[in-house]
Amino acid sequence: MSFTGVLVNTLTVIVGSLVGLLCKKGLPKRLTDAVMLGIGLVTVYIGISGALKGENTLIVIAVMVLGAIVGTLLDIDKGINRLGDWVSSRFHRTDDKASAGEGFVTASLLFCIGSMTIVGSLNAGLTGDNEMLFTKSMLDLVSSCMLAASLGVGVLCSAVFVLVFQGALVLLAGCLQSVLTTPAINEMICVGSLLILALGLNLLGVTKLKVANYLPAVVFAPLLVWLFSLPFMQNLLSLF
Repeated sequence: MSFTGVLVNTLTVIVGSLVGLLCKKGLPKRLTDAVMLGIGLVTVYIGISGALKGENTLIVIAVMVLGAIVGTLLDIDKGINRLGDWVSSRFHRTDDKASAGEGFVTASLLFCIGSMTIVGSLNAGLTGDNEMLFTKSMLDLVSSCMLAASLGVGVLCSAVFVLVFQGALVLLAGCLQSVLTTPAINEMICVGSLLILALGLNLLGVTKLKVANYLPAVVFAPLLVWLFSLPFMQNLLSLF
């Protein structure tokens, strides 16, 4: 188990965000809007390509339903937005409060629920291999710079979410090593990629989905894969 990759990724988000904030004032709005649309298109592409890694549609449907129920009851999206608004008020940016909250939520989800995050964090937890997280860190350095230039200080504060979420995945990998089989990881990537796709649609202005409310689905995915692999479940499914 190694947290080196998580720490490096957190640091690159901080550095990239600071550079983006410094450049923000010199960029015209039409340019930052164009950049955001470009990021939205790329996010949609990443979501679609990752979602194709899923192997069992029934499991994906089940975990998305369970994730939606739990996430909506807990209202995770509202909690994260409140945190983003609190961050905005701490920085005395009342004129840009909504943007700071949006930046925190968007960046937190974009940096934390993609396939590289899931596989990289699990690799770090299972084998101590941080190579994928190091690669992701370089990509996030550029992404955080562009996002911060467009959405402001909330992107900088998403580094805390990156540290906590990826760190939790590393710990989860160590605790649930027997459950995290290749099929389980593939379903986690599929579900996470669906959330990335939803985030991309939000960035493009096509939808306004509360993506954070579906985050529990990522945790439910390996558990349901394990449950479906049990002999009694196999016998039950064979009846249909």
